[in-house]
Amino acid sequence: MASPHQGQGPDSPVFGRPAYGDSAFRDLAPGAPALNGSAPAQRAFSGPAPQGPALQGVQGAIKVPAVKPYFWVVKLLTTAMGEAVSDFLVNDVNKYLAVVVGFVVFAIAITWQFRTPVYKTWPYWSAVAMVAVFGTMCADVMHIVLGLPYLVSAVFYAICLTVTFVIWHRTEGTLDIHSIVTPRREVFYWLAVIFTFAMGTALGDLFATTFHLGYLASAFVFTALICVPLIAWRLGANPVLTFWVAYVLTRPIGASFADFFGMPKNISGAGYGHGAVSVVTLVLVVASFIYLSRSGIDQPEREPQAGPAAP
Repeated sequence: MASPHQGQGPDSPVFGRPAYGDSAFRDLAPGAPALNGSAPAQRAFSGPAPQGPALQGVQGAIKVPAVKPYFWVVKLLTTAMGEAVSDFLVNDVNKYLAVVVGFVVFAIAITWQFRTPVYKTWPYWSAVAMVAVFGTMCADVMHIVLGLPYLVSAVFYAICLTVTFVIWHRTEGTLDIHSIVTPRREVFYWLAVIFTFAMGTALGDLFATTFHLGYLASAFVFTALICVPLIAWRLGANPVLTFWVAYVLTRPIGASFADFFGMPKNISGAGYGHGAVSVVTLVLVVASFIYLSRSGIDQPEREPQAGPAAP
């Protein structure tokens, strides 16, 4: 998803208002000027700077990484790791202790991210990884502890996500992740991330167990579904909308593959065990974080335009 966006200019609407910058999927086109934060370079890339609500409150550095193919790969790895680690702690250790420890580590990771003034690989992706673990636990608690069907939990988290998006957009005028430059926008962003992980977990289990597709078939179903926003984006659909749809779908893809390898064979798994899958996915996740931090390919491509601070 790193090719230049076609049919969606810098002033294209994002849910009814101008987007900050350009597409969340967009990568720099071959031959385009380097984005070094200078005004000429930014104008060459984005055209005239958007005005109005989309820029209200812009006052700091972008707190999210550039969205390139690596972004989706690491996101999928963290979703698989979160599912495997959560299942191991809840099923093989102690579900109550797991939830408490998961929440504590999640709180530490998200605090680290919020206290970091600019985007840094380790704080950001550590927060994503712990959202993956704790988000899985939140979805599982509603089913295992409260006894609610996966359909109910999926709908509940979908409503939470929708409410978050509506309030976020009404408050800030955009849902573009390239506009995450203020503490308030960052709060909205991480609330959305948490609810996408929890909803995606419930959707994966819904398809695998309630709909009796099995884990591997569910993984392939969601892999096919994620092609829909990709194709829509390439055909000129709203880039922010397609980004968030794809972001939601990465969760059940990674989780379903992790469940397939970790679950027993008698319930459509491969039988390798949650512990083994946890170790493998953790190694892959840590390796990807090291690669990103050393290569620097995840750094935001540009600084935001200056704007008045929100009250």
